[in-house]
Amino acid sequence: MSKAPDMDANCVELQSTWHAEIPIAAAMGVEIASFADDELAVRAGLDPNINVHGTAFAGSLYAIAALAGWGLAWLKLRDVGLDRRIVLAEGRIEYLRAVAEDIVCRCRFDPQLHGPKLAALARSSRTTLRLHCEIDAGGEPAVRFEGLYAIRKR
Repeated sequence: MSKAPDMDANCVELQSTWHAEIPIAAAMGVEIASFADDELAVRAGLDPNINVHGTAFAGSLYAIAALAGWGLAWLKLRDVGLDRRIVLAEGRIEYLRAVAEDIVCRCRFDPQLHGPKLAALARSSRTTLRLHCEIDAGGEPAVRFEGLYAIRKR
């Protein structure tokens, strides 16, 4: 596992968790590229995720986006000192164009929209976060993913 220069201890732990508990994440080469300003960027090489057309496999794109949203929820829970179970309850994806390069997925946390839900979670046992992730190809949007993540007490 490589470590990006801007990865803090939580990012290192998240990446280790993915690789240990979700074996396909390691096989796909999923790594954290960065986490700053409420945005998580996740990357994976094209080679372990290639399809018969020489572009990224649709299932890999879905999995990487789903992991990015799950990872962002995990990191934000850590930021507020909460340890909760996170499950992808619903996912929707749009494939806009082929990805023929290394995959970089960005997922953004909106503090105005999601912050109150995390604050309320300290007093309750459950909430949901709807997170949006995007993968670009050649500087243009290639994949849009929306995931509904259910967060519950352990």
